[in-house]
Amino acid sequence: MGTTSRTLLRFGDKVRAERMRRGFSQEELGARAGVHRTYVGMIERGEKNITLLNIEKFARALGVRISSLVD
Repeated sequence: MGTTSRTLLRFGDKVRAERMRRGFSQEELGARAGVHRTYVGMIERGEKNITLLNIEKFARALGVRISSLVD
């Protein structure tokens, strides 16, 4: 597995953990972030290379700092 894949999987794991901690479904997180629920799933599974602008949307929707999702 390449570095990029590991990075995407780590990011997705952090998004999933924060989403579950707040009791949000993928659909609710998607609505809060302004993205489709299927996109949330793809991010959580590390299937999509998310843009910085979408990272910001996810962080805002989860009420966390961007750094907490990328550290």
